[in-house]
Amino acid sequence: MSQPRPFRKTLLEETLLISDLFKWTLYATLTGSVIGTGVSWFLKLLHWSEGMNHGQLWLLPIGLFVSSLLVYYLAPDAEGHGTEKVIEAIHKHEGNIRLRVIPVKLLATLVTLGVGGSIGKEGPSAQIGAGLASALAKLFSFSISPRDRKRLVVCGISAGFATVFGTPVAGALFAIEVLFLGRIVYEILYPSFVASITAFYLGQLWGNHYLHFDPGLLPKLNEWHVLQTCLFGLLCGLVALFFIETLKTVEHLFHSLKIWKPAKGLIGGGILALLAWSISPLYLGLGMKPIADALQGSPMPWDAVFWKTIATSLTLATGGSGGVITPLFFLGTSLGNTFAQWFAPEHLAFFSAVGMVAVLAGATNTPLACSVLAMELFGSAIGPYAAAACIASFVIAGYRSVYPSQVLAIEKSSYLRTTQGKTLAESSIAMDVESGKIPALIQTLGHNSRHAFFRHQFSQTMPLHPSDAEPPFSERK
Repeated sequence: MSQPRPFRKTLLEETLLISDLFKWTLYATLTGSVIGTGVSWFLKLLHWSEGMNHGQLWLLPIGLFVSSLLVYYLAPDAEGHGTEKVIEAIHKHEGNIRLRVIPVKLLATLVTLGVGGSIGKEGPSAQIGAGLASALAKLFSFSISPRDRKRLVVCGISAGFATVFGTPVAGALFAIEVLFLGRIVYEILYPSFVASITAFYLGQLWGNHYLHFDPGLLPKLNEWHVLQTCLFGLLCGLVALFFIETLKTVEHLFHSLKIWKPAKGLIGGGILALLAWSISPLYLGLGMKPIADALQGSPMPWDAVFWKTIATSLTLATGGSGGVITPLFFLGTSLGNTFAQWFAPEHLAFFSAVGMVAVLAGATNTPLACSVLAMELFGSAIGPYAAAACIASFVIAGYRSVYPSQVLAIEKSSYLRTTQGKTLAESSIAMDVESGKIPALIQTLGHNSRHAFFRHQFSQTMPLHPSDAEPPFSERK
């Protein structure tokens, strides 16, 4: 039987905990207030910028060229889709983000969206929010440790997310779940939540309008409908995987072009303009109207997933500045809409809503945050279906992410062994099979030219011989 703890020690412990709680209430509230205000004004500028584009496709190459030029010469750290750079700063640079990133990211995103680039608004908002949080940490450097600076930067992510989407609980969870694949840092949960709530409240005061939809009639909660939603979640994971690999492939393709970097914006913008002219301008810009239409039960084109993926990959790979969450929302609603047209036409809005969060869960490895996001956007009744689809998507997407700086903390399958504690970009994945039949099959496929692409992609992440792998899980220390 354990002995009771001395009263004095218990009192001291509780005093320190209350002191820490008060400290982070103050810091997180200040951070949320600054970011809620800053990001709200950024969103107003973004709305103005989006309204300036009246279908003038010839502006696309010019806009991507200017965006790339700004980033290339003024702040290379502002390149890409925002949130990834913040995660990298937290894991590798103790949360240090240069202040100049904020104005450069803001201008580059305004230009990209103003000409019709296919991007999202959450990435820049997260980077701007994290940059402001990092600046606050430097301002209070006399009382903030490097570890505390990381906490404040995470608060920047949550506050930015909440300000953009109007979902404070999901924003707080997303900020701490997105750092690691399979691990939640609970010590940051409270400040992240306070910053998120504060930013959401300030966003409302500044007049931000948030869209919340009624997914209509929900399927009856039974085994068949949950199974159907799980199967749909597997499709969402495959679409997330398709987006990740396409983005990576297009980025690699343009990176291999040995030309002046801003000139790639001219090429990418020209291709985008050609696609919009020959296919449809539906896939340019944020795409909020098609998303809203799908969530209200309007049918979407069956090939929307493919063309939106191409448009977003081209925009980001050739100098465009923006995020990926809104494009992922577009992919999810399009997939769910098409799935429902084929298999459940009476539930178009429902599957569009579930697809919206499930594709995001697979692409970002954040099933918990995305399940909560669904309930905040569409009501609590959708929770069981959203959770089933998000978890299935998370599993099937494997060890890939739109944020390769996520640190790997779990194994999704007992058949696959991973290098935990490293980022997804640095980690290796090996098969854990005794028979060796699966590697032999891959080798057989590799000898066939028709499977050369499959062999190339698979062999980059999984060794072809058991001897190349690390020791089995049971032998690791």
